[in-house]
Amino acid sequence: RPHVQEMDEHAKIPRALIDELFALGVMGIEIPETHGGGGGRFFHAVLAVEELSAVDPSIGVLVDVQNTLCANALLRWGSTDLKRRYLPALASRTVGAYALSEAGSGSDAFALATRARDQGDHFVLEGRKLWITNANEADCFLVFANVNPEAGYRGITAFVVERGFEGFAVGKKEDKLGIRASSTCELLLDGCKVPRENVLGEVGKGYKVAIETLNEGRIGIGAQMIGLARGALEHAVKYTKERRQFGKAIAEFQGVQFQLARAAVELEAARLTVYNAARLRDAGKPFLTEAAICKIFSSEVAEHVSSLAVNLFGGYGFVKDYPVEKLYRDA
Repeated sequence: RPHVQEMDEHAKIPRALIDELFALGVMGIEIPETHGGGGGRFFHAVLAVEELSAVDPSIGVLVDVQNTLCANALLRWGSTDLKRRYLPALASRTVGAYALSEAGSGSDAFALATRARDQGDHFVLEGRKLWITNANEADCFLVFANVNPEAGYRGITAFVVERGFEGFAVGKKEDKLGIRASSTCELLLDGCKVPRENVLGEVGKGYKVAIETLNEGRIGIGAQMIGLARGALEHAVKYTKERRQFGKAIAEFQGVQFQLARAAVELEAARLTVYNAARLRDAGKPFLTEAAICKIFSSEVAEHVSSLAVNLFGGYGFVKDYPVEKLYRDA
């Protein structure tokens, strides 16, 4: 908590804090103990993201991408060799990033223009990725490129790319409105050589890796948003009990109580949608619809609750000396 304002202002997460997250075990929650991880379930990762996001959603999303996207994809699609080489590092010291989005392929992810040429024992990647979370801190990237554009989405292939690979570079870091400490950067792939053994899953089956991993990632974002909303509500409740007007705390006015009660109801409902989606995922049951529901509903609740917190703080809600304006920007 003492670092939140400084991280927001400087748009940077200190490496020492990242090292603490690794030491706590929250960067490798689902990674098996045999690979140095916690051997937990998806639900445990969701709980960690929620708790961290109540203090700073930037840290929440760092941990979210690490667990629900990067580690998850390697656990499900990685060969024995890939798991052996990368999971211990992801559990102990290496930040991961998930590189799908491009300038012309956001929601239409399968329109990606990054290409991969098959050179026998390796592939050569050419292209540019945008909006890549964790890119500034990461040393391991899951990159999606098309090996056969004529086949459309059936040419998309997932690759595990290391920061030090020839032809790979992290480009411009975005200066964002919210979630500022979490880095969002472009990736430059200029003749990037990737060994064939670093293909994640099968050649031409990267679309399955992308879609099925993102389905789980939606639940992680839902967890981030309920954490944010909880943090904003806690700040609002505490402040309204301290702020006195007309001879009593403003929390004693029924008009304020109604608003706080409604926010608490919405937060609890959103939390249950997130927990339900995570529970279904862990049980091996269909969860696609539930994941979409929890993501949109939790995001809307986070925006409403953080906006209410700004209002209840009055003029203080508009200045950076108090915590709620940041949570509103993050929402």
